[in-house]
Amino acid sequence: MTFDRPLLGILLMLGFCIVAPLADGMAKLLGSAVPLLQVLVARFGFQIVLLLPVALLARQRLIWSRPVMWLVALRSVLHVLGIGAMFLSLRFLPLADAIAIAFVMPFILLILGHLLLQEEVGMRRILACAVGFCGTLLVVQPSFAAVGLPALLPLLVAVVFAIFMLVTRQIARETEPVALQVTSGTIALGLLVPLIFIGGNTGWPEFGFVGPTPNQLMLLVAVGVLGTLGHLLMTWSLRFAPASTLAPMQYLEIPVAAIIGWLIFRDFPNGLALLGICITIAAGLYIVFRERALSREKAVS
Repeated sequence: MTFDRPLLGILLMLGFCIVAPLADGMAKLLGSAVPLLQVLVARFGFQIVLLLPVALLARQRLIWSRPVMWLVALRSVLHVLGIGAMFLSLRFLPLADAIAIAFVMPFILLILGHLLLQEEVGMRRILACAVGFCGTLLVVQPSFAAVGLPALLPLLVAVVFAIFMLVTRQIARETEPVALQVTSGTIALGLLVPLIFIGGNTGWPEFGFVGPTPNQLMLLVAVGVLGTLGHLLMTWSLRFAPASTLAPMQYLEIPVAAIIGWLIFRDFPNGLALLGICITIAAGLYIVFRERALSREKAVS
């Protein structure tokens, strides 16, 4: 991996910060008109359609050793749960609020890395996690007052994706990113498609299948294409610039989500939520820059 084109890496990460909330916005536009599992099938189905030719042309392995495949399967389940919880939360919450609450994930990841992988975490970073979590609670509070328990769904997203990232770390050296997405998408579809048929017979509205209208079909395609493109942009950005350079830029996703939410849905965070978003971003950026400083100190020593 080379980091000789940082400007290109930054531009690709900017693309991710625009494309990712756009994909969430398309899912929000679908609302409850299309069952959740059907939206997820479109998301992971297009992931396979778009990335399988790339993996085959690059002659990347799609099957690994049994221990790695078990971790890939766990990662796939977590991916489905995380995206499903996010899409479901968007039926109740403004786009920017949902994404801002989910950005508690870096704090959870830091704590889990310390507890599960014995990664070193200093007191200042723990305090930054506590401050960031308090900021997240300020975003949750008005949403919880308005819609109740669904306001906590982005917190579930954060926990699930923190575990997802830990699992990804364990298999990153043994898998190629594109091939991993193809295999993960295949496993996800293997789980989701039977659930549509089984759940459809139970009468659960989120498990069935409906014939989409032309507009809904276009939105389903957009969810799949934009979701896959967003992942590729993030992956490609890391090929040209270090994670320490790109990590602060990921927080641009929150103001971009606020702009998209206002343009499409006329939703904008209220005063308390906006304060919470600012606190969450500040705490997250502190952790990012603290990690960068510690990395430099280790490199010097």
